[in-house]
Amino acid sequence: MKKFKSLSIFLIAVLLLSMLAACNNETASSGEKENKKPVSADEPAWKADTSPITFDWYVNFSWFASKWGEDAVSKYVTDKTGVSINYISPAGNEAEKMNTMIASGKLPDFITLGWWEDAVKKMQEGELVLPLNELAEEYDPYFFKVADNAKLEWYKQENGNVYAYPNASSSPKDFEKYKDLKPSNQTFLVRKDMYEALGSPDMSTPEGFVSALKAAKEKFPEVNGAPLIPLGLHEFTDVGNTSLEAYLQNFLAIPMEKDGKLYDRTEDKEYVKWLKTFREANEEGLLAKDIFVDKRPQMEEKIAQGRYFAMLYQRSDMAAQQQALYAKDPNSVYIAVDGPANAAGDQPTLAGDSISGWTVTLISKDVKDKDRAIAFLSYLISEEGQKDFFFGEKGVTYDETDGKPQFKPEVLDLLTKDRTAFDQQYGASYKHWMLMDTNMSLPWNPPTAEPFKQLEDWTKGKTVSFAAYDGLNPTGTSAEAIASTKISQEWGKTLPKLLLAKSDKEFDKVMKAYLKKREDYGYDKVEEYQKKMFEKNNEKLNAGEK
Repeated sequence: MKKFKSLSIFLIAVLLLSMLAACNNETASSGEKENKKPVSADEPAWKADTSPITFDWYVNFSWFASKWGEDAVSKYVTDKTGVSINYISPAGNEAEKMNTMIASGKLPDFITLGWWEDAVKKMQEGELVLPLNELAEEYDPYFFKVADNAKLEWYKQENGNVYAYPNASSSPKDFEKYKDLKPSNQTFLVRKDMYEALGSPDMSTPEGFVSALKAAKEKFPEVNGAPLIPLGLHEFTDVGNTSLEAYLQNFLAIPMEKDGKLYDRTEDKEYVKWLKTFREANEEGLLAKDIFVDKRPQMEEKIAQGRYFAMLYQRSDMAAQQQALYAKDPNSVYIAVDGPANAAGDQPTLAGDSISGWTVTLISKDVKDKDRAIAFLSYLISEEGQKDFFFGEKGVTYDETDGKPQFKPEVLDLLTKDRTAFDQQYGASYKHWMLMDTNMSLPWNPPTAEPFKQLEDWTKGKTVSFAAYDGLNPTGTSAEAIASTKISQEWGKTLPKLLLAKSDKEFDKVMKAYLKKREDYGYDKVEEYQKKMFEKNNEKLNAGEK
């Protein structure tokens, strides 16, 4: 009986302690809520809590190697907001890494990847990412004040939710407003000293193009003991090569639509003629084996050595190498010149920022703190956040003159002379580019200096908006998406074969086989999907402008 009585007293004591602990926890929780400022549509939510927190941020590019906390900007942002970032990037194939993470059902806090990637739809359909609009409504309505309505409308899904926010994005309205300032990244480049030594030949015609590559190889067989590479391109992937697709088609001013209907650029006569020109160049020994196998790191190394004579390439992708060449010899840099053109000699229609942007950023359902995550994203896309990531801290990396922010002389000097060192020391000018707003920064940009000014200026006036044509290809697991994937992969196999064909007759045979397989895979389904998406895109663009 005594044992039972003692046990009863013990259990009562435990129960009382548990209730007391629960009360204390509730009081503490209430205290925390009281201490936290209520969210407001007029006040950034991140200011309510600047305690230390670290988010894992996955960036789906194997070349991405930036670190957080090593430069002045990231240190400043952490001191200001309390947020630190642990950057993660894939060691190998990006698609494989994304698919593995999606299959596991567990994702890092933030994910940044190309808007066109199949994984975006998979994450949304699999409910692996959170709706930004719902997070904002619950935790940070300030998001709606700083977010661009046109971008929200563009990325709104059929369920009414928005899961992704883009960087480097421009609505048609933005594009029209800034078109005279907007350059394109798409360029045809030649090594200045070699090009001028050859008499600055016209490379806009098939004959002139092949003739110039041949002359360059004969006159400059080696560069510092290594063979000259007459022509450089973006890397070949399992779905093709952007230099020989959109870049070449844009230089040839091939329309995206005719008579209000989408146009199949792949079968365009001008495009086929120029692909045959590249085939001829290979037959003449002017396409080095390197270009079929090299990935970006190998290409960057060869650009820095000045081993390419010409390149159909994105100018921003070789900025650090261009700077290194300029430091060694200003005449060894790459300059933009008129490249492949159609028979009529029309001006290129080069792509500028589109409404889709370059990459999109999403917040995982596994995010460790929903409140802080959406608040940080709102800060990033706000003018305050954009300015912080562009300029850094006042008095440290920039000062103001007549109310206008300007980099300090020593900071600007390093930016123009050594971008790599600038990134490591200062980290400004969008080293951390995940949510950069390239329109907002236009008034802030310091005047472009050589060796970049000529490349940028050459593209101005040739830049157009392709917003209505973004995201036309189906993604996911639908029948049309599977067909589209098979067609893309078939093109990835076909393109090298076209260039390596021994004759135009063999080229035609390879192209005909591809077109047949394209039909067999279900190209009609893909075309029907593209037509519907084209109509939806125009509706979204109209809604976004309201």
